[in-house]
Amino acid sequence: MARLSRLIRDGGIAAAFLFLMMLIAARLNGSDDTRMSGPFHVVDGDTLAVGEERLRLQGIDAPELDQICEDADGGQWACGREAKKLLGEFVREDGVECVGRGRDRYRRLLVRCRSGEFDINAQMVRQGLAVASGGYAREQVAARSDRLRLWGGTFDEPRAWRQARGSMEAPGIIEMIGGWISNALGREVSEGEHG
Repeated sequence: MARLSRLIRDGGIAAAFLFLMMLIAARLNGSDDTRMSGPFHVVDGDTLAVGEERLRLQGIDAPELDQICEDADGGQWACGREAKKLLGEFVREDGVECVGRGRDRYRRLLVRCRSGEFDINAQMVRQGLAVASGGYAREQVAARSDRLRLWGGTFDEPRAWRQARGSMEAPGIIEMIGGWISNALGREVSEGEHG
């Protein structure tokens, strides 16, 4: 009887492992990816538009347009506007492509944008004008260590800033978990909720 139990248990584990591998392989297959190229309209520091389609940069959370931050001397600066401006500079280049497949609760396509090998999502975090929300932890550690932009003074995390103003439009746990998985797999696999 013990031998039969072990066989059933081992078979169940093997089947679960095989199923997991099939899911990962299906996610790595890019055939379901939607690819978008510019020209892009920059909505804010983590949202783009192409025609009627809205694109949400996955794995990051930038300050809201009217968000104000403080520098090291206590002076105020328009960090939300600066984030929008930097994203605009990044997507203005020829050859920018955004690739995604999932959608957030606002029906925006969740994307990772690149210009060749230049990962725009990662650079928004690395340049200190977005925080990591499930991905890009190394870039955030580097920006924080270098005290770049947001990290050079004080600021409310974009999520906390929105919540303080009664808006629950923030990256959800699904996006954060997806970001962690994407770091391991090298691609984004989640759906976010940020507004």
